[in-house]
Amino acid sequence: MGAKKENNDDEMDEKVKKYLRGEAANLEGLKDKKLKGQLAVREDLYGKSAKTAAKIEKWLLPSEGGYLEAEGIEKTWRIKQESIAREIDISSSKNQYDIVLPELGPYTLDFTSNGRYMAAAGRKGHLAIVDMKTLNLIKEIQVKETVRDVVYLHNELFFAVAQKKYPYIYNRDGTELHCLKEHGAVLRLQFLKNHFLLASINKFGQLHYQDVTMGEMVGNFRTGLGRTDVMQVNPFNGVVALGHSSGTVTMWKPTSSVPLVKMLCHPGPVSSLAFHPNGHLMATSGKENKIKIWDLRKFEVIQTMPGHAKTLNFSQKGLLAAGTGSFIKILADFSGSQNYNSYMTHSMAKGYQVGKVLFRPYEDVLGIGHSMGWSSILIPGSGEPNFDSWVANPFETSKQRREKEVHSLLDKLPPETIMLDPTKVGTVRAPQKKEKPMKKEIEAEMEAAIETAKVTDFKKKTKGRNKPSKRAKKRQEMIERAKKPFLEQQIQEHETSRKKQKTNPETEMPKSLQRFVRQKAA
Repeated sequence: MGAKKENNDDEMDEKVKKYLRGEAANLEGLKDKKLKGQLAVREDLYGKSAKTAAKIEKWLLPSEGGYLEAEGIEKTWRIKQESIAREIDISSSKNQYDIVLPELGPYTLDFTSNGRYMAAAGRKGHLAIVDMKTLNLIKEIQVKETVRDVVYLHNELFFAVAQKKYPYIYNRDGTELHCLKEHGAVLRLQFLKNHFLLASINKFGQLHYQDVTMGEMVGNFRTGLGRTDVMQVNPFNGVVALGHSSGTVTMWKPTSSVPLVKMLCHPGPVSSLAFHPNGHLMATSGKENKIKIWDLRKFEVIQTMPGHAKTLNFSQKGLLAAGTGSFIKILADFSGSQNYNSYMTHSMAKGYQVGKVLFRPYEDVLGIGHSMGWSSILIPGSGEPNFDSWVANPFETSKQRREKEVHSLLDKLPPETIMLDPTKVGTVRAPQKKEKPMKKEIEAEMEAAIETAKVTDFKKKTKGRNKPSKRAKKRQEMIERAKKPFLEQQIQEHETSRKKQKTNPETEMPKSLQRFVRQKAA
């Protein structure tokens, strides 16, 4: 019984360590008693919260994510989908399939935020909505024109499609709701769910932001860097990144007509980019056969890998999928040191050209849109095993969906909150230097002071002391007194400007003669 209790204590200590915020601060060297007491109370609070989290872990986190584990000299990237299919249960095996529609491809995909529904769009005008839990086809329509991209809006009821001339918004029944003519011929679409903004880049290199709640066009900017179809939203701060043919990546927000960041990532065109869910890592691939991982806090390359990728995507747990031709490679960082290594590989049938790879949220599934249709493969450890029903619930009812929609509209963030560092929102701005008043402002103040001096009434005094000449003289004195501080300020400014103009004789003379100038004694 005692041994069992000791084992339980050891397990609890291990769990507590997982939730602690690093090692406790060393307070022995502190001389300030008040600060020492405050920090001691805070450390005690951190310890209590870690213990509470460890106790209720089994109720809050019923599932644990697991990765492929190889034995001996075996490598995980050599394990095929057929080998995984033999070891899994029936419900998981449903997630391995190929839908072959060669006449309507190539296909692009998008999942809802809870991973329940998928929208598939074929270049030849085929649109399909699929329930991924039951694998039932909800709706299928043919728009009879080119489709370049598809993206879900705030829930599964609405989705936007980039068609030949304009983007359109449809509902789940396939009914056309809106035609967004201001966007033009769009190549890529992205939706900012916290701000309810639909972002698009058209074939003329124009970036548009439209508020889908009010229909207002929030931003319309010319990138000035030519046509591009590489576009991604950073989930951490809502900043839109564009990859250009010059090798640069620009980052935009809807309230600025110039990019927040313009960084040279590759010597040749950028073929794809993706953001890590934490928002601090960015993966880019260039036509020079290099895949780079960037730290966005310092804007530095932390890893460069050989290989080309037409499409990139990060999973919820940080796995990176790269697809090119008919080959897909999954990279993983198990050490936590931001060093990505090969985890899994998958080869499509010969002749299939991968157009888009996209991890399905809350599932160990990778969706692949290719030239012959779309496919789904299993990637163990890619999805978050436990969903938060307040954030994304794959089993939500229509009533819960309505409630969530109302709450998300009430919590909608204004476009001004999109910035590189969103932690600055709500903080106090640092005190700035007092700005110098303009010349017109100084003149206006002086005139106002003179007017008040002119209007001032004098007390009525005894006979002989209340003459008009004396009153006029006194009023003139008051006007001069009101003018005095402004005139003194002007004289002072004039003197400082004269001092600035006095420069060294070296700088006044031509460069060729400066060496003949008499040197001052040290």
